[in-house]
Amino acid sequence: MSRVCEFCGKGPSSGNTIVRHGSPKYKGGIGLHTTGITKRRFLPNLHVVRIKDDNGNVRRVKLCARCIKSAKIQKA
Repeated sequence: MSRVCEFCGKGPSSGNTIVRHGSPKYKGGIGLHTTGITKRRFLPNLHVVRIKDDNGNVRRVKLCARCIKSAKIQKA
């Protein structure tokens, strides 16, 4: 199942989940220490929407929330 917006092409991106332990220095501690870094995925906010294409046909497409809000497409 594709997780890509069919209008703008926005897809999943990657990043890190960082786990920090310790007490911050401004609270009197010795500072925060990174104790674990794992990969994670940021998924786009996709919705299945019925739209009218150029030929006037109604079809279902996956669009991100930004494309739906911008009103670049015509809903059926």
